[in-house]
Amino acid sequence: MIRPKTAPTSPHISVSRRQAVSGVAALCSLSLVGEAAALTATPRQRVILDNDFSGDPDGLFQLAHHLASPSVEIPLVIGSHIHVKDFLDKSRTQADNAVARVNEVYDMMKLAQRPKTVAGYNAAPAKDAKPQPTEAARLIIAEAMRTDTKLPLFYAAGAGLTELAEALKLEPGIGKKMKLVWIGGYEHADLMPAGIPPRRDSEYNTTINLAAVQTVFNDSDIEIWQVPRNVYRQLNISYAELFAGLAPAGKLGTYLIAQLERVMAAIKANLGETYILGDSPLVTLTALQSSFDPDSSSSAYTIRPTPRVTDNARYEVNPTGRPMRVYLNIDTRMTFADMFAKLAATAK
Repeated sequence: MIRPKTAPTSPHISVSRRQAVSGVAALCSLSLVGEAAALTATPRQRVILDNDFSGDPDGLFQLAHHLASPSVEIPLVIGSHIHVKDFLDKSRTQADNAVARVNEVYDMMKLAQRPKTVAGYNAAPAKDAKPQPTEAARLIIAEAMRTDTKLPLFYAAGAGLTELAEALKLEPGIGKKMKLVWIGGYEHADLMPAGIPPRRDSEYNTTINLAAVQTVFNDSDIEIWQVPRNVYRQLNISYAELFAGLAPAGKLGTYLIAQLERVMAAIKANLGETYILGDSPLVTLTALQSSFDPDSSSSAYTIRPTPRVTDNARYEVNPTGRPMRVYLNIDTRMTFADMFAKLAATAK
């Protein structure tokens, strides 16, 4: 089915439409300056960010966009690894390099307060290795187990799932205390438009650490909101739009364009005139939820039992699996318009 008619409301938000009428009326009487101040959002969910910030630069766009979004509190940012000797970062210090990129974005945005930022593993651990209480894993567990806040917790992952899998192995109880929003996974054959077969080539984020994906899907009880490959590829934007939209963002805009050009130089191929900012749905589905009954109401999804992930990275139907969301489309209009507006505001 597509989107439940009602979504679970965050425990700290129970504002009905009728209760809000007086507030809306009050807004109408404010001056323009007062109106802008009154409409400033405050955090209503926590979001841990985990991405390969030294790899595909779409993660840096997502990072800057999330940091500029007042409705989310970001307690932790994790720089994660990609494939060994990946063309996007051939070094053995991919996670450390990711943290360096994150700090560059912090500098560009002149943040008064910076989230706790740590490196994860620089490469995937062996499949059967004993989980290690790394700094990243310990901080994930600590955030999930907090009792001093009622803000719901999301884990926004734009690459592999190494750090989350390690944390879940160390403390399985955190699965019920947060939701995973993951950019990754193969197409679901039965959800593809009629006549369009699913691709058979490997999916990038799944193959970063297949064992970690299996841990999260097969062995944990965390609720998953999945944005599979055919859906994250909808976040396709033209260079013309990017240059025009980032022009008002000053040094930050220049920096983000430079990161795209870095990838172009590394690929040494004609990529046309568009780029897929595939990690941006992490912002759409967390920071840009609807006002009443908070949910990702402008992006369609279906709910199904969480499948098992096999050793060849494919889905195996699991009728008794816990419910998960598989997104069918993302509100690209709001995502990109909001990103450009917020990044421009950081330059003022």
